[in-house]
Amino acid sequence: MLRRRILALLNGQQAGLVLVILALGIVLTMFAGTYTDRVTGKAVNIFLNPNTLFQTASDSSFFAIMAVGVTMVIITGGIDLSVGSIYALCGVMTALFVKSQPALQTSHPSLVPFLVSAGVCLGIGLLCGLFNGFLVARLKVHPFIITLGTMWVFRGIAFVSSKGLSINVPEGLTGVFKATFGLEKGLFPVPTILMIVITILGSIYLNKTVAGRNIYALGGNVEASRYAGLRIGKIQIGVFALSGLLAGVAAFAGASYYGAASCADAQGYELYVIASAVVGGASLIGGKGTALGAMLGAILVVLIKQSIRTLHFDQNYESIIIGTAVVVAVVLDQTSARLSAKRLAAASREAALTKAN
Repeated sequence: MLRRRILALLNGQQAGLVLVILALGIVLTMFAGTYTDRVTGKAVNIFLNPNTLFQTASDSSFFAIMAVGVTMVIITGGIDLSVGSIYALCGVMTALFVKSQPALQTSHPSLVPFLVSAGVCLGIGLLCGLFNGFLVARLKVHPFIITLGTMWVFRGIAFVSSKGLSINVPEGLTGVFKATFGLEKGLFPVPTILMIVITILGSIYLNKTVAGRNIYALGGNVEASRYAGLRIGKIQIGVFALSGLLAGVAAFAGASYYGAASCADAQGYELYVIASAVVGGASLIGGKGTALGAMLGAILVVLIKQSIRTLHFDQNYESIIIGTAVVVAVVLDQTSARLSAKRLAAASREAALTKAN
């Protein structure tokens, strides 16, 4: 069963991403060097060790969770530039709310404070997403313009609310996201588990539900979707709501994991998230994209950032490399679309000639 699933993955559109991630991992393992463990005295590879791998996975998780939501928006032919600002607003407002409620300020993990805090954070993210979707659907303005504006609005509200200060969250929340589940000290699998769960749920939603298929239909052909009776505005509001909700999930995980929230959190994350979605196979013209691709794209983006630090390259090259990766992904997508169109046209002509004869 596991072997068949792995083979299915490698035969799918994510095969190239998997191979690139593995190749980059091998390069980092070979050239990262080693250090001497103070406890055991053994040489440990700087990259290929549990601490670095878990940290890389944790860093990827916050991008990946948001990238799943943004991928849904991109599949419809839209874009969401506000996810980083929603992340910051959700984190700040949740931290302020918890700070104002002594009953929620626990030093040990507790179910009720956790659920209430999570509900507030996810609720704010959902409201922000609904606001974006409502403006896009009702005003008929391109999502780029709407979310560019709300990006500044949400970030501004976060700044005014927090007065530019970092706000700590209770240790009880941090304890949940830094639970080791029996692993070695310093290994925190919760963000990675959450990333995998969100990716699975996103895949099920896109591939196994009517709502998910409608998202692909809208991105594939707007006019055909309208003639088919699909409610375009409802679908647009839905994908932006999911994007905002998942930004709230990422914000709650990030604030709890790092122990604080600030209006400066997730500054520029929207670009990394969109890059993750595009590198993961989402087409900016709509109709194409997967939750798994978004997760793999996020892992690749973080690995690129990791490789620059690990191999001691000038960090100014980071944006150049990631930008190039996005451009290459878009070019490959456009080339693939053109080749597919040519093949379909050739097949149609051949079928017409066969029928005529």
